Amino acid sequence: MSEIRHNVDKELVLASGRAHPELAAEVAKELGTDLLPLNAYDFANGEIYVRSDESVRGKDVFLLQSYPAPLNNWLMEQLIMIDSMKRASARRITVVAPFYPYARQDKKGRGREPISARLVADLFKTAGADRVISCDLHTAQIQGFFDGPVDHLFGFPLLADYIKSKVDVNEVTVVSPDTGRVRVAEQWADRLGGAPLAFVHKSRDLTVPNQAESKTVVGQVEGRTAILIDDMIDTGGTIAGAVRVLKEAGAKDVIIAATHAVFSDPAAQRLAECGAREVVVTNTLPIPEEKRFENLTVLSIAPTIARAISEVFHDGSVTNLFDGRA
Repeated sequence: MSEIRHNVDKELVLASGRAHPELAAEVAKELGTDLLPLNAYDFANGEIYVRSDESVRGKDVFLLQSYPAPLNNWLMEQLIMIDSMKRASARRITVVAPFYPYARQDKKGRGREPISARLVADLFKTAGADRVISCDLHTAQIQGFFDGPVDHLFGFPLLADYIKSKVDVNEVTVVSPDTGRVRVAEQWADRLGGAPLAFVHKSRDLTVPNQAESKTVVGQVEGRTAILIDDMIDTGGTIAGAVRVLKEAGAKDVIIAATHAVFSDPAAQRLAECGAREVVVTNTLPIPEEKRFENLTVLSIAPTIARAISEVFHDGSVTNLFDGRA
């Protein structure tokens, strides 16, 4: 009888959907690898087709997909990518979703509402994903929706270190846009040398999407530079309103920092005109030229994602990338 041999050598494969090829190319460069060539296209009726041009049998496949508008198209493409890799006998499939789709629908605010963030996790698992890597989830509880390992990356070290180089940290107050992100604001404050905290009180009509009214600021911002933080900016109404409240409270300057630049219309116009000194975001989502403005700064999240992929592939620690915070 011939001897059965087990292949213990692992091989990393990085593949990308069509939503944000620029980010995928940056991640591949950081990893020192090439992107897996994929044949992906749409049929006339909108059906999506994906097939790898090379074998992935026995390989450790990382599938990177971003979720700009139209989000549902890119989510479906991701699911088909996962299915195609599973049927091509990939050893392990990791979803790399820098911006997690449907993250805001993470709980029931009213009766008969869906928990769509959990549904997305179920879809990933059913399609064949073994692991998920994502960045700055809307709430940490989303990690528990996926039945398998979830690596939660953070954009705030990248954003905070950039801002630290631009301001006098002794004159900074970190401002949360609401009470729900005070814990994240505390991490920002630590990164900025123990800066004081404040938060903006706002009200929201649960029956109307993308609308919240900023009312007042709780904390000392008068004469100081306010660093207004959030995980995402969608239409920009809430964050622009918060800038107004901070200015009325006597803030000397306001710098906006957010990981995910969703920038649905009319976000670019609102942010350009809101009075903030600078808007700092990462490139977890593509930002087309027509949505860029003079005081916008875009930092690359690619090195962070690449380091996380490398740690996962080599069975290392993603947590250590963030000083034990992941």
